[in-house]
Amino acid sequence: MRLGPLLLESNLFLSPLAGYTNLPFRLSVREVGGLGLATTDLVNARSLLERNAKALKLIETSAADRPLAVQLFGSVPEEMRDAAVRVAALGIAAVDINMGCPVRKVCRVGGGSAMMTDLDKTAALVKGMVNAVKIPVTAKMRLGWDDQNITAPDLARTLEDVGVAAIFVHGRTRAQGFGGTVNLAGIRAVVQAVKSIPVVGNGDITTPQAARTMLEETGCAGVSIGRGAFYNPWIFQHTLRYLQTGEILSEPPFFARVQVMCRHFDLMIEIFGEELACRMFRKVAPWYAKRFGPANEFNKRVVLVSSRAQFYEVLDQYRAWREQFLDETGELKPRFQPAPMVASFMPQPGQRETIHVPSGPVEVW
Repeated sequence: MRLGPLLLESNLFLSPLAGYTNLPFRLSVREVGGLGLATTDLVNARSLLERNAKALKLIETSAADRPLAVQLFGSVPEEMRDAAVRVAALGIAAVDINMGCPVRKVCRVGGGSAMMTDLDKTAALVKGMVNAVKIPVTAKMRLGWDDQNITAPDLARTLEDVGVAAIFVHGRTRAQGFGGTVNLAGIRAVVQAVKSIPVVGNGDITTPQAARTMLEETGCAGVSIGRGAFYNPWIFQHTLRYLQTGEILSEPPFFARVQVMCRHFDLMIEIFGEELACRMFRKVAPWYAKRFGPANEFNKRVVLVSSRAQFYEVLDQYRAWREQFLDETGELKPRFQPAPMVASFMPQPGQRETIHVPSGPVEVW
């Protein structure tokens, strides 16, 4: 798949999740395999230009973290242009513009989903960015502000005319937040609105089957996965195999999930330092545990860890506690196995209707 001149190894993308898709998680997912392009957490363009320490940490990367896109948000054309130039100078592969964030504090300054309400103003801002850099500029949007204002098809067409390399579209409106189900027909309308640039669909991709359904029913060129990657970091590897061969790979065993979780934790310490990493990982570890089977003993203790040694002590004690739920072969007894992930966009009997939104910095979700 191509984004302008950028050739990718797959059409699978890691969506930006504020507070989660930092360098340690991106590296962990890349090591599992299957990912085409990752995108940073959304970064305030002005903060980046001011060399704010938090903004610089958000775009921190490494040689193993390639190819990478940096997602910018803001509403001042000059700031967005200059921030794009700064990003390109750092050797980043692409710049993504956040036009989908539904959070009030982002929208009230004209960023995020608010950019979908004034097409001419947004087009002028984007044109300035496209003209200022040689790397691909993409846009991430929702279907519209609400059901009465579905502007994504018109906005996508307008942005194609000013030179964006691709459109990423979440199949919900700003008013929906993360509720309800993804509107595949809405994504399809965006695909049909553009002439030649790729449209990448996003929303509720938790299984390879769901990814294929989105590709087939919308005609989109690729899928972008966010929350689903936290339930299953293998989703990119498994989806790529399924799209290429039709083969559904088995779920990773418990030891493999623990191995990836520990790798993620160790990278967090390496990049953020032990104290901060432990605090941050308190909200990450329970996501891994969702596929462990019974994990209440692990969850109630891991959210209190303050050191590497304590984390591994909690993990060792959890392994011993978990043995009571295993059969003679060392596998979880059937009644204790986690429920399979939903494989379609329609709620299934006995399944949760939506993917849980992580706890944490909710103000930027």
